[in-house]
Formats: sequence, structure tokens, C-alpha cells
Amino acid sequence: MSCEGGSVDERKMTSVFERYLTLWVGLCIVGGIMLGKFAPTLASRLDGMSVFIDGAPVVSIPIAVCLFFMMYPIMVKIDFSGVIKAGKSGTPVWLTLFVNWAVKPFTMYAIAWFFLGFLFLGLIGADAVDLVKIPFGLDLPVGASHGAGTVVMHEGVKMLQVPLWRSYFAGCILLGIAPCTAMVLVWGYLARGNDGLTLVMVAINSLTMLLLYGVLGGFLLGVGRLPVPWQALALSIAVYVALPLVSGWLSRKWIIAVKGKEWFERKFLHVLTPITIVALLTTLVLLFSFKGETILANPLTIAWIAIPLFLQTVLIFGLGYWLAKMLRLRYEDAAPAAMIGASNHFEVAIATSTMIFGLSSGASLATVVGVLIEVPVMLMLVKICLRTRKWF
Repeated sequence: MSCEGGSVDERKMTSVFERYLTLWVGLCIVGGIMLGKFAPTLASRLDGMSVFIDGAPVVSIPIAVCLFFMMYPIMVKIDFSGVIKAGKSGTPVWLTLFVNWAVKPFTMYAIAWFFLGFLFLGLIGADAVDLVKIPFGLDLPVGASHGAGTVVMHEGVKMLQVPLWRSYFAGCILLGIAPCTAMVLVWGYLARGNDGLTLVMVAINSLTMLLLYGVLGGFLLGVGRLPVPWQALALSIAVYVALPLVSGWLSRKWIIAVKGKEWFERKFLHVLTPITIVALLTTLVLLFSFKGETILANPLTIAWIAIPLFLQTVLIFGLGYWLAKMLRLRYEDAAPAAMIGASNHFEVAIATSTMIFGLSSGASLATVVGVLIEVPVMLMLVKICLRTRKWF
């Protein structure tokens, strides 16, 4: 896969992003919370801009637009011939597929269940409940049971009342089955990894997500006695992964045919670089404007959710990094291979939890906590990689 064109400019842009990364994210968090607190009408109006199915908001249009412009610049770089070649012979690629899809979802399930359903249950409240949306197409009478929940009437709308810890648990599951795509390019760059290989791993894991995200999500939610809205899972994958992937592939093919590969790499990709960053920061502002009040009102809850997410991240990184060493990979390949599993595709997880359980649900809050810890934890792991380069 070739991604050399425009690399100097892209690295300059990434360098600026790297230097002030914590500041940008911090400003977005504060700005989003302030927007939600002092302009709640605007935040509610933005949140209300959704595609509705059967009276239920399914896709948040502002979030979908931001995520598209965040994901598209990544997807348009994918050379599918390189993806196929790497998938056949690349040990780092097979390592990431094993860790991301055969290990990570199940360790997330076990760690989240232990902390939220056992160790922290008394702190969260064994009797505390949450209201989530009833799965699409399911018409149940008030008082009926579904999984671990009971159908109740809330403000004239039927909702499913579930234990609060299970709602947090569901958000953790959705994070655990979503390996990072866009942001891992930044983490891999900061760790001085192999940019070309990172892009290949992103492409293959994005394609794998199309096949396995809904299947694993439905299976683990079902095991956890939570509603399994297969239609919503499929739609979230189509909107947040398939749409930018297909758009990127088609436009890449067309632009190269019309303008040539050199123009595509040196001009077109250069223009897209700041779009990814702006879309990411705008997404953070929107997410925290929707959930800022909840975060301010539940600071300890944030801690209870953050602990298992942090431990999961460190565990998966350590496993991937150790396996890379055992497989005798070069450092430049080992670092991004470990990073892609440790980091989460929180955009898809947030969108999916919002679509399935509702914006005000505990599941959505858990995925937002994933955003809170993502940057500082991944920066910590980048530093660990740089300090251990001599191991490889």
C-alpha cells in the first residue's frame, strides 16, 4: 500500500496535533459541557436532529455527519490490493485480528462484569435502574419482562427498565468489540510506527468490523441478558462504517482515474488531513454537549466505569505487545499492532449505544467515558512504546 504522497505535510499537521493534543481535547470537553449547560436548548435541538424509525431516534444526523468526515479521509487512503496482500502474508495483521476479535471482546465482558456487576455493585446501587429503548419492532405490554428488564411507561413512552449496572455493562461491551480505526493512525505515528502497515491494519479491521461487530455485539448483549436489537446494530454498522468505507473506495478509484495517483496523494490527501482533525474535535464537542450534565452530576460513576475500561486497555496492549515480541516483529510493526487493539473505536460504540439504548442511557454514558480516558491512556502507552524500543 502506498501512502507516501503528501506524507511530509501530513506529518506536519499531525505534529501540531500531537504537540497540543491534550489541550485540544480538554478544550473540546470543556466547550461541550459549557454548551450543554448554558445553551441546553441548542444542545437538545442538535440532539433532536435524528432519523426516526417507528417514532424512535435511530441516527443522530450531526454525529453521523461528523463521523463521516472523520472516517472518510481514513477510508479513502485504503488501497484494497494492499489490504488483500497484507491479509495473506502479514503476521502483524493476523496478530491484530486475533487480539481484537478472539480475545478483546471476551476480556472486556469478563472485566466489566467483575467490576460493575460484583466489585462496584454496592457503590453503583444494586437496586438502581436505568430506562433504555425497547428494541425496534418489539411490541411488549407494560409489565412484560424482556431479558433482565421490565417494560414500563415513562412520559407516555414505553421503555425497558433494566438494572443500572447492566446498562453500564452494555456500553463497555460495545466499546470492547470496536477496535480503533482512525485514531490509531495518530497513535502509531506518535510511537514512530510503520505508517503503511498501520493503514493496512486499519483497513482490514474496518472490513472485519462489518462482519463481526453486529454478531459479537448481539451475542454478548444476549449473554448479558440485555436487549439485542439486530436491526439497530446492522444499521449502525452501515451508517458509521460501511458508508464512509464505500464512499472512500469509490471516490479514490474515480479521482485516481481522472487526476492520476500522484495528484491524489500529493494534493487531495493533503486537503483532507485537517478535515479529520476538525471532525474529531467537533464530534467531541457535540458528545459532551449532550452528556455534560450527566458527567457533572455523576463524577463518581465516571470513576467506576473508567477503572475496568482502563484495565482492559492496559491488558490488551500488554498482550498484543508481548505477542509481537514473541513473534519477533520489528518495533515499527509491533507498536501499531499493539495500539490498534488497546484503543477503541468509540465513535461507533457511542453511536450504536445511542441508537440501541438511547442518548440518556447508562450505556451511552459508559461509551462517553471511553472518550474521556482514550487520549491520556493512549498517550501513556505511546510513551511506554518509545521507552521500550530496545526490546525489539
